Amino acid sequence: MVDSLSYSLQKRILIVLFLLVPIVLLVLFSLYPAGYLVYLSFMSWDGFSPEKTWAGIANYKEVFQTKEIWQAFGHNFVYLIWGLFQNALGLFFALLLNSRLKGRNAYRVMLFMPYIMNGVAVAYMFNYVFNSEYGSFNTLLRGMGLDSLAISWFGSPKAVNHVLGFITLWKFMGLNMVIYLAALQSVPSEIVEAAKIDGASRFQTSMRVVLPNITQVIELNLFLTIIGTLEMFDLPFILTGGGPLGASDTFLTKTIATAFKFNNFGLASAMSITLIALVVVVLGVQRLATRRWSD
Repeated sequence: MVDSLSYSLQKRILIVLFLLVPIVLLVLFSLYPAGYLVYLSFMSWDGFSPEKTWAGIANYKEVFQTKEIWQAFGHNFVYLIWGLFQNALGLFFALLLNSRLKGRNAYRVMLFMPYIMNGVAVAYMFNYVFNSEYGSFNTLLRGMGLDSLAISWFGSPKAVNHVLGFITLWKFMGLNMVIYLAALQSVPSEIVEAAKIDGASRFQTSMRVVLPNITQVIELNLFLTIIGTLEMFDLPFILTGGGPLGASDTFLTKTIATAFKFNNFGLASAMSITLIALVVVVLGVQRLATRRWSD
């Protein structure tokens, strides 16, 4: 039977058989859940009853009319600011440790170590650091005579998101540094040496020669940073639970609470679809900005 088939047909059958399993997995665990999420966003469902009531676009109207949801989304931009600073700091250390600095390998390991730590462990560690009574940071401030600055960091609506943003910077900056470092080491040494021979300073070489050659990596890191900041969940969920009074709620923590605390899966699904659309819009703006910069 197989011998009677032409070589091209056997090749096509073999390709289809190899692709069958990943396609089935893609449909079951990606396309179907995404389609079902869109379906639920038009329904009114508590997550328990077997029947779902058609709600149309009412869930989406509620998303755009609820002030608390967009206040929570505004908190994500605090993380975005810290994320941009995180990228700049990672690029700075990558440029520094790409030179012939003594002990640079040890510094690379130390800066990358926070990233490999468990996120829950990091959250509990900084819970002790920023504890208002016995935290090491407030103890340091009091030891320096700055008692007025020793506040409840997780209890202050103005400070809480910046504290959480600082924790994300501490944890993920090393990853950004390693990615940038790998990109810097792929830049041809000949063009760097040529720039130095032409009299370019180290700063001019970095800005005019090195950075233009790693724009795609910078764009990738910004892409990952934006997605991470707009989908921030673990730190505010573990450390503050969205408090105080919703001051550290993010769009995703609000979505999870809507689904599993208030049993409104239709509204939560609409919030999820809205978040996906917002991510696409923000990434489109970022893509346009970085493309113009690279040009």
